[in-house]
Parts: sequence; structure tokens; C-alpha cells
Amino acid sequence: MAKIIAVTNQKGGVGKTTTCSSLCGCLSAMNNRVLAIDLDPQGNLSFSLGAETENCYTIYNVFHGNTTLYDTVQHAACCDIVPANIMLSGCELELTNVGREYILREQLNSVAENYDFIIIDTPPALSILTINAYTAAHELIIPMVPEILSLQGISQLKETIFAVKKYYNKALEIRGILLNKYNPRLILTKEVEDLANLIAEQLDTDVFEQKISSSVIIAEAPAHAKTVIEYAPRSKAAKEYIDLIYEILRMEKPVRTEKKLGRGRPRKHPLPEVLELPDMSPESSE
Repeated sequence: MAKIIAVTNQKGGVGKTTTCSSLCGCLSAMNNRVLAIDLDPQGNLSFSLGAETENCYTIYNVFHGNTTLYDTVQHAACCDIVPANIMLSGCELELTNVGREYILREQLNSVAENYDFIIIDTPPALSILTINAYTAAHELIIPMVPEILSLQGISQLKETIFAVKKYYNKALEIRGILLNKYNPRLILTKEVEDLANLIAEQLDTDVFEQKISSSVIIAEAPAHAKTVIEYAPRSKAAKEYIDLIYEILRMEKPVRTEKKLGRGRPRKHPLPEVLELPDMSPESSE
């Protein structure tokens, strides 16, 4: 049976989609069967993984009962994915039937045996889509950036999570808070990190020890429809996400033994030639 992880934060621009994409890439690289679920009407995860979003079944059709989740699954390079498009934005008004909070959970039950992990990307809003993700998930990962507004979003998210645990999914666990775009040299970063630890205590969770630094690699990878681990497997960003996976899975991180090599750049000013000096020892003068 698959472990279902939802990546969530009602604040936009905190790296939810990038986190989902990278988790899928790293888990697949570890020989796991992975299914990605795009619940964001913007369809950014679908685009990042190279999925088709037009002229095909999407998660929108699943919520309206037009098809099953199994029929919407597409095979991307690193994992399977259920895509989304802008039509999904109307679900809040269109879904009025009883039990609408359980639609995704019931559909995932039909495919869970085919996968080891199911990763859900949620929209930047507390909507019926978000509640469906919480109801279906085993664990939540909350990404944020070291900014006050991002921290405020987590505190507002707390009430929704507790309500879902009370009424829909008592087994729901908050696995941790992930700091993205992390720069330890900034004073604000340290202050927000301290506040994040306080909120984590209130949520009965922790801030992940592994932080994700700012990197142009992370921004470039979606343009090539690849995850970070596929686009630049030896980059710092890829190694950070790999270490994050080990922490999420509560596994011991492997000890890296490779040595850093020089870049091999020619010197701007070459060293002078070594002159052969005469032997001035006493023995040579005899």
C-alpha cells in the first residue's frame, strides 16, 4: 500500500510544486513506484513533469465522476502523474454533494496498491481540493520561505489541519516544515527559523534539519520538463533534496566519500620556471 504525502501551504510562491517534483524524482531514483497528483488549477506540476493537460482526462473529470483516477494516469519520464488544468478552479462551486471531502481518498484506494508513494501538490488556498488532499493523505509536508508572510500562512493553516484531523482523517500526521530559499547569512532567515520552530511545536512536528538553498538549477529544471535530480544530478540542489528524502523517510543518510576536485582552470599568470641552483653544500666544494 502506498504512502500518501501532501505538500501544502496556503501561501503561494513557497516552493510546493518544486518540492513535489523533486520528491518524485528522488523517490523514483531510489527505485520506488511513484504517482504524482496535481491538485493545483494552475497545472504547474503537470507542466514540470511534462504531462499533457489539454484534450485528455484530468483530475477535474475524476471529481465530477466522468472517469476514474486510473484512466487519468499519464506516464512521465520519472513517475506517473494525474494532471490538472484551469478547469479545476471551478470545483469549489460545482461540488455540492454529500461526502465531497472523500472523493480523492476513495479514488486513491483503487490505485494505491500499484505504487510505493503518492505525492499530492495542493493549491495555494484552503479549498475543497485542499481538504480532499488532507483527507486522503497520511502525512503533510509544509514548505515555506524565510519570510514573515510565509510564516503567517502556516499559522492560518493550523486550524484547517486540526479540523480535518478531527472530522475526516484522524491518522493525519504533519511530517515537518521545510525551509526553501534558505540563506543562513541573512538575519531575517534566523529570526523566521526560530519562529517556525515555535509554530512547529504547536503543530506537534519539527522543522526539517535539511534546508533547500536558493539555486538557479531549481528554476531551470521545469523548463526542460525534468526534476532537479534528472536535470542536474550532481548539483547542490539535487544533493539537498536527496538528503531531505532520507530525513522524510527516517533513514540514515549515506556517507559520501567522493573528493572535491579542482576546476582545472589555467592560471591567469603562470608560475615562473624553477631555476636549477648550484649545489652550495660543503661536500660539493671539496
